[in-house]
Amino acid sequence: MKEHAPKHHKLSSPDLYINRELAQLEFIRRVLALSLDTTVPLLERLRFLCIASSVLDEFFEIRVAGIKQQNTFGSTQRGPDNLNPREQLERISASARGIIDEQYRILTDVLQPALQEEQIAFLGPDDWSPSQDEWLGRYFNRELAPIITPVGLDPAHPFPEPLNKSLAFIVGLEGKDAFGRNSGQAIVQAPRSLPRVIRLPESIASSPNEFVLLSSIVSAHISDLFSGMKATGCYQFRVTRNSDLFVDEEAIDDLLIALEGELSARRYGSAVRLEVAKDCPEKLAEFLADQFELGMDSVYRCNGPVNLMRLATVPDLVERPDLKYPGFTPSIPEPLRGSDGIFEVLRRGDILLHHPFESFAPFVDFLRQAARDSNVLSIRQTLYRTGTESAVVDALVDAASRGKEVLVVIELRARFDEEANIELATKLQSAGAQVVYGVVGHKTHAKMCLVIRREGRSLSRYVHLGTGNYHIQTTRLYTDYGLLSCDRELGEDVQKLFQQITAMGKAGKLKKMLQAPFTLHSGIQDFIETEIANAKAGNAAGIYAKMNSLVEPQIIKALYEASQAGVKIQLLVRGICTLRPGVPGVSENIAVRSVIGRFLEHTRVFAFENGGEHLLYLSSADWMGRNFFKRVETCFPITDDTIKARIWRETFENYWSDNAQSWELMSDGTYVRQINRKKRHAAQEVLMYALS
Repeated sequence: MKEHAPKHHKLSSPDLYINRELAQLEFIRRVLALSLDTTVPLLERLRFLCIASSVLDEFFEIRVAGIKQQNTFGSTQRGPDNLNPREQLERISASARGIIDEQYRILTDVLQPALQEEQIAFLGPDDWSPSQDEWLGRYFNRELAPIITPVGLDPAHPFPEPLNKSLAFIVGLEGKDAFGRNSGQAIVQAPRSLPRVIRLPESIASSPNEFVLLSSIVSAHISDLFSGMKATGCYQFRVTRNSDLFVDEEAIDDLLIALEGELSARRYGSAVRLEVAKDCPEKLAEFLADQFELGMDSVYRCNGPVNLMRLATVPDLVERPDLKYPGFTPSIPEPLRGSDGIFEVLRRGDILLHHPFESFAPFVDFLRQAARDSNVLSIRQTLYRTGTESAVVDALVDAASRGKEVLVVIELRARFDEEANIELATKLQSAGAQVVYGVVGHKTHAKMCLVIRREGRSLSRYVHLGTGNYHIQTTRLYTDYGLLSCDRELGEDVQKLFQQITAMGKAGKLKKMLQAPFTLHSGIQDFIETEIANAKAGNAAGIYAKMNSLVEPQIIKALYEASQAGVKIQLLVRGICTLRPGVPGVSENIAVRSVIGRFLEHTRVFAFENGGEHLLYLSSADWMGRNFFKRVETCFPITDDTIKARIWRETFENYWSDNAQSWELMSDGTYVRQINRKKRHAAQEVLMYALS
């Protein structure tokens, strides 16, 4: 791949780049909008409200935390949008407050009344009947009072350190305790061991599904915790902390041990955001902010539960199938139906899996058959996220226990899955598998599996390459492609990549695949430049891509240049997109859409007209700097014409026709929903019925 010179200065103008953080907040707005969509079942709308809250939490834990650190250290670094850390924080705060206010408006004014009509209710103290009040009093005395430890604030009882995102209360007090102390304030932390939502028993409930929040029970009985004193007020609060982990990989001997030490510290990272009840007096809010070393610009008032994720359990607690998405059964590709031998099937041709519409079971069967096949000599597998209870891991353990050479590359630094992955590493090593933790300075994000099998006098290589994680639960919730193949050159490429990761040698030139951090970025640029040359020569030219995020500025510049040359560009970007489409003279040939629906869009597909000789690639990587330069990623071609046509049809034709769950990005950074109620085309629903 040749070196790429910087593009024209005009294409570096900050006006052409949307701020990354504001783009992520726009994504949260699109998720939140589904809680208002009456075509979505009611309990799923509640679930989307909770998902938006969870994504916002992570945004503060990671992204805002990092920008705050930059600001604290006086950084003046500016990104392609030319915003420094302080300017970013100001804009983030304004946008996030709008989202938070909208969340609580939707909960209070829209969802709760709609749920009430369906006899699903959240009862506050004013709503409790005498029998309910009595039952909840007993619940408090039995379940809560014995394990709650209120802390009256005085020199001997300093302000406690609540865990990250844990529920707590600040209580105003009058009077003196048994020792004559009068601090005037106390902190009560809600027990983490108890559920945040309690269902009332049928014997005292007036409707089938009545719930009480733990916070309501604590607030109603708060005076019981302070005998002889009067509680003048009880207000919820929650602190969000910096949850990013830092491990100096160059300075440690064992990454696993180092991460284990860091995980406990995550719960007590520096404070980033303080949420308080809307009715919390300003003086108390200022006091709390001071304790967490936060300015009032980091305080967010909540007109309801300070953690909406508490409500995420409700859809699963309520047995109302009519208020949820209908169930469906993922299908098995026709060549695999009734077949006992997956290796024999793959010798006849590649198999494409499109999750969740098609089952993940064929890959699990692929591993299980490999584990039990006496001709299989070796299994090599990457694991980024896989879950604590994993059929994939069980198959690898089985293979290792049968004496096969099993190599597993586990990425210990998969954010928020570090603890689970440490457990998996230990389990696999105990079974006899060789476990490595990837590459220092680079996360191993590639999704690949290699099975080496003796067939006659030669060795055959079978591979699985995918766009998503080897995680059975997420394969039911995320859209992803997986390719099973015995293509000789793909097998050789994958073997070289595993050798590169484990042996610290150079992989050498790959025959078919692109890889990050080496050839993927320059390869994508080469493809774009080919389209530019074809457009200028009057040949067929077009760029079509689907991904989660588009951020990397050099790629964006190349796309702008392609647009200027007349190349048609259609981009399906689910989440963050910092490119501005529709700018006259720059990007009028670029259109960007985002599809947000029942399933989380996760496929990465890149297609190029290539003068009529269409190229199509699947990848584990988004077009972000971290994917191109800081991760081990794969990008592999689809060469089978039937599979290529299928991917084109199911991805680009289908999703670009979506007029039910599609949003179009405007040049000002906002999104406009594309809705046609009369001729409704929901891409995910089309695939669900076509493939399942």
